[in-house]
Amino acid sequence: MEHAGPPLPPDRAKAIDAVAHAAGSGDWRSAASYVEGAGRDWDERWSRLELLVHLADKDDAWLRDWRAAEPKDCVAATVHAQLLLQGAWSVRGTGYAHTVSPDLMSRFRALLRETMDAAEKAATLDADDPGPWVVMITAARGLRFEHDRFQRVWLELFKRAPHHYMGHRQALEYWCAKWAGSHKLMMDFAERAVHRAPAGSPLAGIYLHALDELASRPRDATLPSTPAAKEMLESIAHSFDQVIDDYERLPRLRHLLAHYLVEAQCYDTALEQFRRLGPWCGAEPWTRHRSPARAFDLTRGIAARRSRQVVEADTSGNGPNG
Repeated sequence: MEHAGPPLPPDRAKAIDAVAHAAGSGDWRSAASYVEGAGRDWDERWSRLELLVHLADKDDAWLRDWRAAEPKDCVAATVHAQLLLQGAWSVRGTGYAHTVSPDLMSRFRALLRETMDAAEKAATLDADDPGPWVVMITAARGLRFEHDRFQRVWLELFKRAPHHYMGHRQALEYWCAKWAGSHKLMMDFAERAVHRAPAGSPLAGIYLHALDELASRPRDATLPSTPAAKEMLESIAHSFDQVIDDYERLPRLRHLLAHYLVEAQCYDTALEQFRRLGPWCGAEPWTRHRSPARAFDLTRGIAARRSRQVVEADTSGNGPNG
């Protein structure tokens, strides 16, 4: 199947459609209510804010009206800052720095400074909201903040939302070797995220993104293969068992987890991830292949053939020929 997981629950899909329709009609109040409905669940709040950014990227007339009507609204200001951030990155592109022309790099950094200013102003509108600090974390990476300066921004986010998934995701990028850190700094950060992930949080999944970064740099990095590394993956699987099934990031994280469990020869736990995923295969790492379905089926087949659960079932004497 071309999607990462099953469709959104009907009530969630209906709410999203309603917000999108309202924004398209120029109604910003529905967007504001939608985000406020998440309360202080900061991961959910950020997810809803991302929807508003997506809608405003297509047409921001409703957002401009919102900001004019409610100039002290932190959510509206954060959506604006995140839009600036996305605009900066679209100028730069996704390639390595040496592939970006000096003119584009100069414009990129100017837009990031504008983003940082907008996010700092948003942060003054709600002292508790970590949203503006997530924007700042990302902008700080592009601006190549020194470690000490970045840490000060990170600590402001951390004290507001110590388990913020997207905040950790963006900080992980800062600590990777291609930005301002190293493989060790990145992996240390990812391991801390696994250890501090509370029940019900997807935070442990940050480690899987770190493994992805290592896998993308095969010339100077190898995937950890120690018993401790395998235990880390098993711990992530256990952590995911405590996340609600309809959490929207969970299927994509399970795909990565299943892949890396097979790489680590943890076949039993990998097979359980595939069972939970069902037929859905429209996610990384499978989508990096010409045929995602074939790549998915091949890895799932390896997990099934080598799983101790299957071997024990075949030799227990309870089969059709037992």
